[in-house]
Amino acid sequence: MAYSSNPPLGDSLEQVYSSHHGWLHAWLWRKLGSREDAADLAQDTFLRLLSSKPSERLLEPRAYLRTVASGLVVNHWRRLELERAYLDALAARPELVEPSPEQRALVLETLMRIDAMLDRLAPKVRQAFLMSQLDGLTYLQIARQLGVSDRMIKKYMAQAMLQCMLLLDQ
Repeated sequence: MAYSSNPPLGDSLEQVYSSHHGWLHAWLWRKLGSREDAADLAQDTFLRLLSSKPSERLLEPRAYLRTVASGLVVNHWRRLELERAYLDALAARPELVEPSPEQRALVLETLMRIDAMLDRLAPKVRQAFLMSQLDGLTYLQIARQLGVSDRMIKKYMAQAMLQCMLLLDQ
């Protein structure tokens, strides 16, 4: 990200917003196909800019805004994908055991937290953890599939379990 030695960003945030909000909203609308979602993510992008408080003025505000907004779009799509998968699973259940709206919201929030925790894991750690928890494989089976020692799998699992414990503390 390129900066100049101009006055601090806080002095020009209003100018960046007024100069680039319309462009950002249009860019997001083309990506998402929804004016409402585009408006929400445009606001979130500027909130991130406000909270990041770079010490100097941005030389390329559109590039910065596009980078931040792209990350938010990915998170938005990930959340929609998780929500769709959850709703599909609910649709397959008999009506008598359908959870309340509050239970659904809690489950979706938990799924998002688990997804974020898994996303923080290194790829092999995440893969080993999922193979153990979802596929029920032993450490030795996982080690063979990943081409590492079973001792390394124990280290991977310890890292994953630590993240699970941290998730519980949140």
